[in-house]
Amino acid sequence: MLALVEPEVQKGNILPRSEEEMANTIRSYVVARDGERIVGFCALYIYTQELAEVRSLIVDEQYHNRGIGKELVRHIEQEGRALGIQTLLVLTYKEHFFQKLGFYTIQKSEIPNHKIWTDCIKCKHFPQCNEVALLKSL
Repeated sequence: MLALVEPEVQKGNILPRSEEEMANTIRSYVVARDGERIVGFCALYIYTQELAEVRSLIVDEQYHNRGIGKELVRHIEQEGRALGIQTLLVLTYKEHFFQKLGFYTIQKSEIPNHKIWTDCIKCKHFPQCNEVALLKSL
């Protein structure tokens, strides 16, 4: 997983996650495989009983345009519903992708839970971030 995400971390598209951090949160990840090879993943990060975030969505470039990202997000949505989550948040540079999945754009100042900003300080783009905040009701 670290090898798959590293190029996107270098580009600044995804926040870095240490091996230890990924290991500690491994149960929150959904993985897509081609045989034994991991070709994509994302995580459901829970902030409150009502709010969770779609984090670290990544699909190997060779597997783009095959619906893998969409299926990963759909799985996260199902898991969120099963847990009683009411709203999913995503911070992304891929606004159009998430809009096609029913997310709607909000101003970052409207993010329902300011715990999210604790991650932003880790980003190389902080404080001038061009990511877009989107929400989806479940």
